[in-house]
Amino acid sequence: MTDNSKIRTVVVDDEDLSRERMQSLLEQQPDVEIVAVCSDGPSALEAIDRLQPDLVFLDVQMPGMDGFEVVENIDAGHLPAVVFVTAYDGHAIRAFEIHALDFLLKPYDQTRFEKALSRARAQLRSNHQPVMDSRLVSLLEELREERKYPERLIVKSSGRVFFVRTEEIDWVEASGNYVKIHTGSDAHLLRESMKNMEAKLDPKTFVRIHRSAIVNIDRIKELEPWFHGEYIVIMRDGVRLTASRVFSDRLSALIA
Repeated sequence: MTDNSKIRTVVVDDEDLSRERMQSLLEQQPDVEIVAVCSDGPSALEAIDRLQPDLVFLDVQMPGMDGFEVVENIDAGHLPAVVFVTAYDGHAIRAFEIHALDFLLKPYDQTRFEKALSRARAQLRSNHQPVMDSRLVSLLEELREERKYPERLIVKSSGRVFFVRTEEIDWVEASGNYVKIHTGSDAHLLRESMKNMEAKLDPKTFVRIHRSAIVNIDRIKELEPWFHGEYIVIMRDGVRLTASRVFSDRLSALIA
């Protein structure tokens, strides 16, 4: 960004009062332009990818897709400066400090907010984005090693809430803006991308075999070699899926 341009900023927080407070503080800054306000991870990721802002104030604790997952899924070539906003304490705060990433610990006052914004300004003006990238990558790698994959998924449908244990999932297929989760004779629609769904499932148990399919390894009955290095994956319930060549190396590793 140039010295005279405004800092294009995205605010992400799932709490109404927190979003409103952040907006109010930012609106008092003449060099800041709020380009999007988001209440969840998926909408934040879409806004960041589309708008490519300079700065993001990003809540860490959000249901479905937390702040760390948002950062993990941002195009590395357009990673903005990030100020994490968190109610965490203890280990997570120490992790931010060790990696020299700025954060706001809720509840924060105007003085602490302005200090964080000043640091972001200095970073953006000096164009030291690669340094921030390396710090973020380092933090995310550390957190990824510690993160446990969820044992269950929450699916809301027609006013009802279903708890789907990941160990019961046979396979997952893309369905427009949703994924369809197959468990035995049942199927559940979840508003999620395949990329994010893949990240939630333990790679020791689940493997992506196609742009639109993820399967539970334990539910595979047979692999049939197909044309050009592809496979037909036959599930235990008889469902036949095609493993595209792009993903077939994962299945080859299983065979090996």
